[in-house]
Amino acid sequence: MNEINVGEVYYVTAKDRSLEQAEVFSRHLDMLPLQAVGNSFDDILEAPRLKARFPISYADAFAIATVNRMNAVVVTGDPEFRRAEHLVTIDWL
Repeated sequence: MNEINVGEVYYVTAKDRSLEQAEVFSRHLDMLPLQAVGNSFDDILEAPRLKARFPISYADAFAIATVNRMNAVVVTGDPEFRRAEHLVTIDWL
């Protein structure tokens, strides 16, 4: 999971549930079956290239860039990723 998307999960949790729940997420992040992945300079340029070409959010562009770089799969329930189904493999929750 791209670090940008870790931040996105945090703010969505804080907004939709509570700041306390977002803190629980951040404290237990290392227990989840995922790896937080940082961005290289290439990633920082690839995400806005994707954003400029496709109707996706900036955070989703980072997720897609990371998944493509790592030959991974997006795991999401976010319906906005329907716009990106042609760009990555998605496992829908």
